[in-house]
Formats: sequence, C-alpha cells, structure tokens
Amino acid sequence: MSVWPQLQTEGRRVGYARVSTPDQRLDMQLDALAAVGCDPVFSDHGVSGADARRPGLDEALAAVRPGDVFVVLKLDRLGRSVLHLADLLTRFRREDVNFCSLSEGINTTTPGGKLVYHVFSAVAEFQRDLIHETTVLGLQAARERGKVIGRPHALDAAAVAEAHRLVVQEGLSVSEAARRLGASRSTLARSFERLGLAA
Repeated sequence: MSVWPQLQTEGRRVGYARVSTPDQRLDMQLDALAAVGCDPVFSDHGVSGADARRPGLDEALAAVRPGDVFVVLKLDRLGRSVLHLADLLTRFRREDVNFCSLSEGINTTTPGGKLVYHVFSAVAEFQRDLIHETTVLGLQAARERGKVIGRPHALDAAAVAEAHRLVVQEGLSVSEAARRLGASRSTLARSFERLGLAA
C-alpha cells in the first residue's frame, strides 16, 4: 500500500523536484513522484530556492494544463518564499490546476484540500499589504527623523506589489508587467529587488 495520497484526477500528474547544491541527489524526490504516477517530471539540480531563475520550474509551469495535478515532494522544493508559494498556488487555482505536496499531505484533488487554495490566496494578499504598509511607514518615520529621502521612486510599493502579482500569479513576463505600468523592464526589476520581491 502506498504511503502517498491518492490523486483523484483525469489529467496528468506533473512532477517537479529541486535540490539546492550540485552534490545533492534528486533520487528520493524522483522516486516519490514516480510512485504517484508523475509524467512528465521536471527538475532543477544545484539551484537554490532563492534563485530567481529556475529553468526546470519555468518549464513545468509552462507545461501544466487545466485538469492536471502539479506534484512536489515538499513545499520548500517549490516556493522561494511564502509569498512566492502563495502566488503559485493562487495561479494554479485560477488555471484549474490541482496541487499536491506529498510530505505535507496537501492534496487539492479532494474537496477538503481545495480550502488550501483559499488560505494561500489570503496569505498572498496579506503579504503584499504588509510590504506596502511597511514601506509607507518606513518612509514616514525617516521623514519625521529629518532624513532626506531623495527623489521618489518611479514606482510606489503598491504598484510594484501588483506587478509582482501579475508576474507570478498570471504568468506575465517582467517586461509585460512593466509595460502595463508604463515603466521600463529595468525599473521594475530594480523595484522588485528594492522590496525583496524576486520575480
């Protein structure tokens, strides 16, 4: 009897695995993904979770289709941060893609598991509001101390947070998101870096 959850789906089981350093092995993750019938499986080998560029994840996100299940062994193999993870799960819900994290027992192919999407959607919204609020309060406190702030940023925190949502949740490129804001790609990329938002 399998220790892993049963995935109730008529779509494909799309697997994703990642290890952070070249000397680590993917075997345990790949075995678990194979045990629940994942095909295709995408991977990143020797890629830190903090890296903005993860070719294997990019390929997996491009390949997944409505009705599929996106499967990982553990949540920390997928998201670079809580916000990134929450955004990805919100994107899956919007695209009618189920999600399963085998170790944590998260399985949205079940009726009860779908609650996970609502929780993560709320977390993403909360994190963005927090980033905006913290930025505004930080600027206000600096002004009250008499600190010279310098010229204002081309994009405020709310606009940057919305652009980040467009990139991660809706799959827009950084260039496309910047165009929607009337800014250049480099300006938006710098703004992401300034607020600690990797795209």
